[in-house]
Amino acid sequence: MTANVRGALLQLAAMGLYATHDVVIKSLGAIYPAMQILFFASLLSFPLVSIVLMRDPQPGTLRPANPGWVILRTLCAVVAGMAGFYAFSTLPLTQVYAILFTTPLLITILSIPLLGEKVGWHRWAAVIVGLTGVLIVLRPGGQEIQLGHMAAMAGAVASALAAVIIRRLGRAERPMVLMMWPMLGNFFATGAALSVAYQPMELVHLAMTGIIAGLGLMGGFLVIMAYRTGEAAIVAPMQYSQILWATGYGWFLFGEGVDPATLLGAGVIIASGIYIVWRESRGVSANRPATSARLRTETVTAPKSTILQRLWAPRR
Repeated sequence: MTANVRGALLQLAAMGLYATHDVVIKSLGAIYPAMQILFFASLLSFPLVSIVLMRDPQPGTLRPANPGWVILRTLCAVVAGMAGFYAFSTLPLTQVYAILFTTPLLITILSIPLLGEKVGWHRWAAVIVGLTGVLIVLRPGGQEIQLGHMAAMAGAVASALAAVIIRRLGRAERPMVLMMWPMLGNFFATGAALSVAYQPMELVHLAMTGIIAGLGLMGGFLVIMAYRTGEAAIVAPMQYSQILWATGYGWFLFGEGVDPATLLGAGVIIASGIYIVWRESRGVSANRPATSARLRTETVTAPKSTILQRLWAPRR
């Protein structure tokens, strides 16, 4: 088995864990407010993340070297987490994934002003085609645009901006700062939301929020292994396998039918994202923002694999 095949299989396994992570969110979202689920999932992720943080070789505090950018990234990560949890709680899985798959397209756009990236007409065409896919999914006038659709789009935009900020900061900030600020921000924001809407949780459901945290962390480690094993151009497109998990889970667990328009729109978005990754892999871009972001959207409860890698396997 070649290294690229092993990397692809590891990434496929990671996406399976992430999809299961999202299914648990959706299951609990049918019973409890999304912000409540996010609060307890975030709370129970602290012990797991603390174990990882013990490997941080850099001494220091949580005081950021670039407070403005760190605060903006924190706000983006919190919005992405809240919006994502709400979208998964209210929409069919395939629709949520189709919209979140626009993240690499948005990263490509945002890399122009924030990273000084030059985007040629090939990638601009891919972005335009991909955003057209969103219109196919949403079908303005053909279906009612729900708050969940807007939340999913807000999550994609916020996640893309957070990913580009990480690239801009580079190694100017400690991984602990980049990881803990969003987690703490999310903890306080969702904790405040409990005063508005709270429903007592059964013990088994509380344990399920812990499973969300565990699945997110395991998925992050598998992504690290995948990118260390195979080429990014081969590994990155495996992200889109989540649409298959979403279709299967949605049909089997939630009775969601296969929506041809959603699948068509998702196909257009996926093709555009894969094309952008392929163009970056050819050396067209020195920064390679979409590939470097590793495409998975922010969830707050699951540390982003690019930051996790700096803690788990720091460069010497």
